[in-house]
Amino acid sequence: MKSLRWLYANFEEILSAFFLAVMIAALSLQVVMRATTGGSVPWAEELSRYTFVWAVYFGASLAAKRAGHVRITAQFMLVPFKVKVAFRFISDLIWVGFNIFFAVYGVEMLADSFRYPEISPTLGIVKAYVECIIPIAFFLMSWRTIELYIKNWGHWERLSIESEGV
Repeated sequence: MKSLRWLYANFEEILSAFFLAVMIAALSLQVVMRATTGGSVPWAEELSRYTFVWAVYFGASLAAKRAGHVRITAQFMLVPFKVKVAFRFISDLIWVGFNIFFAVYGVEMLADSFRYPEISPTLGIVKAYVECIIPIAFFLMSWRTIELYIKNWGHWERLSIESEGV
């Protein structure tokens, strides 16, 4: 049970690091092959591109988990604390709505991508598998944002705009 909690708490970090490591390994292989043989490994660039996309989307979920997405907050410097918290809540509510919209739209897009599959040129995989990260990441960002509110319910200073280092 303890290991499952640890995995849940570090899910995005683990996957982001894994996909970045695969990307670096593929690009390093490509550089070494070009430097030593003058040739290239055709699948390395495609693999690095796909793993980069997955790392970025898991990184976006990680930023949501840490409340680290970029916010413009200077306009709230002179308003009372409760107003800051209210605007933070409203903006996060809009953000979650946006994420859910894109998660649903992403699932619909994936249905079409699986119905009419496009095969990647060098790896030979269905590109819809690569695109699966889109609804997954938008769902995870929504979940992590909601989870932040659940964890910090009643401790609004943890969610306030002041604590973001304006």
